[in-house]
Amino acid sequence: MKYRRLGSTELNVSVIGLGTWQFGGEWGREYTQEEADAVLDKGQELGINLIDTAECYGDHLSESLIGDYISRRNREDWIIATKFGHHFHERFTRTDVFDAQDVVAQLDASLKALKTEYIDLYQFHSGPDQAFDNDELWTTLDKQIAAGKIRFLGTSIGSNDNLHQTEASSKVNSCAIQVVYNRLDRAPEERVFPSCQQQDLGVLARVPLASGYLSGKYKPGAVFSDNDVRHRHDKEITRLRLLEVEHIQREEVPQGVTMASWALAWCLKHPAVTAVIPGCKDPEQVEANAKAAELVTEPHPQDITR
Repeated sequence: MKYRRLGSTELNVSVIGLGTWQFGGEWGREYTQEEADAVLDKGQELGINLIDTAECYGDHLSESLIGDYISRRNREDWIIATKFGHHFHERFTRTDVFDAQDVVAQLDASLKALKTEYIDLYQFHSGPDQAFDNDELWTTLDKQIAAGKIRFLGTSIGSNDNLHQTEASSKVNSCAIQVVYNRLDRAPEERVFPSCQQQDLGVLARVPLASGYLSGKYKPGAVFSDNDVRHRHDKEITRLRLLEVEHIQREEVPQGVTMASWALAWCLKHPAVTAVIPGCKDPEQVEANAKAAELVTEPHPQDITR
């Protein structure tokens, strides 16, 4: 495993993280504690130390599975990133809530679910600019840092070309940007990444496998079950994306390299990207994801020598 400094923070994160939206039950299956433990144990075995979750991945369900696990392990071994701004109601249904006092209640609920006294990276979760431009929110969050509940703040931008929130991050004490970035969606390269580099913001690339389409497992015409968020994707756009994936696999992926590992390494080679946070349904997928670190051989501005 390789490690990089997350922006201007003192957090040294594994370049491969564990995305855990799937633990919330919206990716085609539900998880027992034992199944979640197996995913997290495999991550630790392979040197992964970054877990990304959110309050709305099943009404703190993902956080609770992680928290139960962490309570039986060494908390200091993990860097836990979670998010705020949404109330979960039922599968695929949330409402936005970004006012300062409610966010404090969300924070306390996340701390309780995660069974921890502090969150390493607490992220504004894909909210509108109007909610972001709220001095009271950020002042309140700074007080939570002073109280020891949060180590660092981050911004998870909804649109991956949201330059407004990216450029304002330093002003609100946000140290990292989480953004959709993958071989099929390169929009952040144009404006967001240059701003991140200028401000020394860490970058967490989410959806690095394009919702699994870049795994190479799915062919045009693939059908997803009603409890899988991908069944809500536009069918024609999905078909065209999977056709593009077939072309990329033929033309760009070297012989003997799995497409998923290649796609993650492709993200990590950009000088702005600190880490990728792919979802992983089982220990085998964690292992496949971790292999991507071996494909990144060029020096990177945020590299940490261990």
